[in-house]
Amino acid sequence: MLVRSFHLAIGITATGLAVLGVVLPLLPTTPFLLVAAWAFARSSPRLEAWLLGHARFGPLVADWRREGAIGRRARRVAVAVMAATWGLGLVFGLSAAILALQATIFVAVSVFLWTRPLPSREVAASGGRP
Repeated sequence: MLVRSFHLAIGITATGLAVLGVVLPLLPTTPFLLVAAWAFARSSPRLEAWLLGHARFGPLVADWRREGAIGRRARRVAVAVMAATWGLGLVFGLSAAILALQATIFVAVSVFLWTRPLPSREVAASGGRP
């Protein structure tokens, strides 16, 4: 019971952070959704079903679970937000060390994103072109 409550708390917190990530450019959405889905799978079938059935968030989680895939739009948005975040750091005069650290992390995350497969539904819709 305690473990289930712990997972439920993680899921609710992660969902809240994901929702905030939709409007706050420095906060990612998808990783928090994946954590929430993982936690809800262990604590609340009802909340897991809600998340998977959500029109906006459900397909992201389902694609990752089924294929380890990330869609083109999610990739583009993530890279654009990282670039904008780095640019804002430059404009606001962050130190060179912080900018270099950000750039290193953002490049690594971008490489990870772009090396994941596309969801099969996107590949099929594009006529088999990756």
